[in-house]
Amino acid sequence: MHQPRKTARQARSRATQAAILEAAARILESGGMAALTTNEIARRAGVSIGSLYQYFPNKEAILTALIRDQRRALLNQMRASLSGTGELPPEAAVDGLIQAALAHQFARPALALALEPLDHGLELEPETDRLSAEIADLTLDVVRRLRPGAGREEARDVAAICKGMIDAAARAGETGGPALAARCRRAVLGYLGQG
Repeated sequence: MHQPRKTARQARSRATQAAILEAAARILESGGMAALTTNEIARRAGVSIGSLYQYFPNKEAILTALIRDQRRALLNQMRASLSGTGELPPEAAVDGLIQAALAHQFARPALALALEPLDHGLELEPETDRLSAEIADLTLDVVRRLRPGAGREEARDVAAICKGMIDAAARAGETGGPALAARCRRAVLGYLGQG
């Protein structure tokens, strides 16, 4: 498995580990996978290659950590978007979920697109399945406010509709924004029989 060698506990160690991950993210954004080497990551992070290997045994472990960080960020954005929406119309909760997905994708679109296809090669399928289930669980409450008899299948469908539309827009060079949010909203509400 592609795990970090050790968990950073002290502030300096956490800063070094964060610098390594940020350097890898920037390389992916500017040069893609072809430019990503442990030597280049160490150089950009301002650490020795030995220091890098103290935290990560290989490039795959760094990529795995980046993907996990991005996933945590997405879930946190989704939770925050749903906080306090219980009293609002359900369409406002749908808007919140869409905004969270857009914010996640377009905060660092080149990084999101570079990391997207790596799940299989890094053997992250079980984690990907758990992430999908958690996203469906977060989405289900909103979906049921619009379609009371809905199940997890409909929640997964709603998440897939938004993800597919947002990924396709990012690949086409769109930068997010109100027009894409409106298209996602129409698709979700139409799917749920509300449009």
